[in-house]
Amino acid sequence: MESLLVLNNGIESWPQFLTSLAIGLLIGLERERNPSARAGLRTFALVALFGTLSGLLSARLDSPWLLIAGLLAVAAMIIAAYHNKRAEEGDPGTTTVIALLLCYGLGVLTWYGMSKLAVMLAIAVTALLYFKPELRGMSQRLTRSDLVAVLQFSVLTFIVLPILPDQNFGPYNAFNPHQAWLMVVLISGLSLAGYAALHLVGTRYGAPLLGFFGGLVSSTATTLLYARNSRSNPAMTQIAGSVIVIASMVVLLRLLVLSSVVAYGAVPGLMPVLASGFLFGLAVALYSWRTRFKATKLSIPETPNPAELRTALSFGLLYVVVLLGAAWMQDFAGSRGLYAVAVVSGLTDVDAITLSSLRLFNLGQLSEHQAITSIALAFIANLAFKLGMVIFIGGKNLAKFVAAGFGAIALGVLIGLVAL
Repeated sequence: MESLLVLNNGIESWPQFLTSLAIGLLIGLERERNPSARAGLRTFALVALFGTLSGLLSARLDSPWLLIAGLLAVAAMIIAAYHNKRAEEGDPGTTTVIALLLCYGLGVLTWYGMSKLAVMLAIAVTALLYFKPELRGMSQRLTRSDLVAVLQFSVLTFIVLPILPDQNFGPYNAFNPHQAWLMVVLISGLSLAGYAALHLVGTRYGAPLLGFFGGLVSSTATTLLYARNSRSNPAMTQIAGSVIVIASMVVLLRLLVLSSVVAYGAVPGLMPVLASGFLFGLAVALYSWRTRFKATKLSIPETPNPAELRTALSFGLLYVVVLLGAAWMQDFAGSRGLYAVAVVSGLTDVDAITLSSLRLFNLGQLSEHQAITSIALAFIANLAFKLGMVIFIGGKNLAKFVAAGFGAIALGVLIGLVAL
């Protein structure tokens, strides 16, 4: 009877071994395609099963050293395989070695009831192995300044943010150092994503993506660049206008993302306003796209590193000033004072007044309608400022094209605002 019970317990473990087998076959399938690898489909499958078996024996015998011994055995096996035969094409085989060790570890995880995590990690490992050419090409396209941008953003996020006090200070209890810097990190992260994508994608996919990523980084910088390009090369007026309009449309998506993160409760009221403006602008952009020049040389907007400490500090200071100014004007002059601050601050930066309004909304110092109205007015003021740039820098022909797109976007925003 006791032997039958042990046998049944062993049979009940077959799902873990099947999962390990699938994990090993998945990773091994990718390695099988690599001619220089000393381990392929069967080896990875067996190593994964060996990991699960080691976990079973370690648990039954209450001896964690068996897991370590199994890991060392796998490592010694694959190192010996590479030592006895030189790797082809100068490949030292370190990737396959670590992949096998990971495969063994995933087999162990499967036995200890973490099959979902093991499968997820196996898929991630396989993707990293398979997309080696793409990852290498991406890293080679990154410049020193791009890497510095990532490091600076890491400093802003993981060093500066945790040490700031999460406590309200100042008039109206509106200033919170931790929250203020969190807004800096949020804006820097969103802009950095667009900045990296802009430089990785380049001009290969034309105006739509240039406008999209340009809007994520800085619609004002994008407008300035293409207004200058249109002035020096009249043949690209329509392309330049298209990029400028798309970049400003993307600002609406950017504001929606910020609102979703900072004040999700305001999203239902803000969504119709932003969506209406985006759809009106999209209609004009699609209508005019049929007359677009397809073989026009494009340029990448020259935008500063959004994670640079000076840039981050400048935005943080602007955010705090606008936040306190909006709170004071709301208390002193009511909605008119708040909207005046929104229009003035929105001329050059929509993010600061958006985050400030949402912060005051979270504190209960602004109603939903007041917060949404201030954001909408700031956005329209920003459109007016950029249109002025286009008129003075790009000329009348570009201004006519951009005015149609900006007018449609502003009209959509106003219609959404009135419908509240």
